[in-house]
Amino acid sequence: MKSGTERLNVLIILIAMCFLSGIAFADEGIHKNVPEDMTDSISYSRHLIHRIGIDVRPTYIFPTNSFLRGDNMDMEPIRKSVSAHLKYSFQYYPNSYTDRIYRGSYQGLGLSMYSFEDKEEIGNPFAIYLFQGARIARINPRLSLNYEWNFGVSFGWKPYDEYDNRYNKVIGSKINAYINTNFYLNYILSKELDLTAGVDLTHFSNGNTRFPNAGLNTIGLKVGLVYNFNRNGDLFSKSFFQPPVPRFPRHISYDVVLFGSWRRKGVYVGEGQIAAPGAFAVAGFNINPMYNFGYNFRAGVSVDGVYDESANIYADPSSSSTEQFYRPPLSYQLALGLSARAEYVMPYFTVGIGLGGNVIHRGGDLKGLYQVLALKIEVTRSSFIHIGYNLQNFHTPNYLMLGIGYRFHNKYPTFHR
Repeated sequence: MKSGTERLNVLIILIAMCFLSGIAFADEGIHKNVPEDMTDSISYSRHLIHRIGIDVRPTYIFPTNSFLRGDNMDMEPIRKSVSAHLKYSFQYYPNSYTDRIYRGSYQGLGLSMYSFEDKEEIGNPFAIYLFQGARIARINPRLSLNYEWNFGVSFGWKPYDEYDNRYNKVIGSKINAYINTNFYLNYILSKELDLTAGVDLTHFSNGNTRFPNAGLNTIGLKVGLVYNFNRNGDLFSKSFFQPPVPRFPRHISYDVVLFGSWRRKGVYVGEGQIAAPGAFAVAGFNINPMYNFGYNFRAGVSVDGVYDESANIYADPSSSSTEQFYRPPLSYQLALGLSARAEYVMPYFTVGIGLGGNVIHRGGDLKGLYQVLALKIEVTRSSFIHIGYNLQNFHTPNYLMLGIGYRFHNKYPTFHR
């Protein structure tokens, strides 16, 4: 059940994540010549700027499936969609430690409504999502180049049905993941109001939990307004006095993650694939020693163990209409791998990417490279929720990674608590 869509999905997300990781090295000189022992006795403003934003996002739909190219009830290409977004966020005051370290970081909760050209076969879904953004570069006191990611769940799709919606082989479930990255210019119109405009990339899919899972990808524009309830007017000019930020205590930390999920599996029979009936369990762990380079970036390696109930199952046609599926011994469904990891660290959220391969396995489905995209959501200082996705050889969808984690030997200073 592979498609060119998955290659496009991975390229969109990996390019964005690598870009975000790269800007973490733009130090801006925020902690030069400051004694390291200051990290244990710091003071900073806990005042927050509360924000309400609205976005309108007209988009072009990538024609990565025959359904989108015109193989549908209307026999017309499906090219356009538009969405409206209502968002609440909070931001730390300019010149505070958190604002300077994380480049004006903001985070919050969003609600969006989508309208597609073919609502009879696709539906008009809505999404609820977490989001976070920050400044990439300040062009002048009023204008900056920013990024933002959105991650959440979308509802209200009309999925594929063999009898009632047989053309729609893009969306296989009523509930799908929503992943978005956008880059935009932010212009300060007044003490209260910001104008935003930029480019928007979006991906919808069900994480291989149901067939079909071709996914839907869009690119378009983002135009919006943000109202800041309690922002001061002194942000129009850079302050002459900026209190020094403590030097970051570089160290090695250790993340331990336990995850589980379920997945569907396509099995080759002859020259094509057929869907194996039912869902298959997945469980695993990651042990990641990570070197913390600074406030925004950590990298290291990971030992990755997995049990995939669907690995190496095979079909043996017993008649012209029925296929019998067989499961191999347990050892053919277990694997242990090594991967390189990099993480972009921000308040409350950490975005990570990984590239690795299984080194202990019995072959078949467990051979080759695998890629990991992960979001870690801070619960306490050292514990987190882990939401990830694993792919094989940059194009084959594997499984979701839903779990919990704990960070040992964590010396990371937290300014946002």
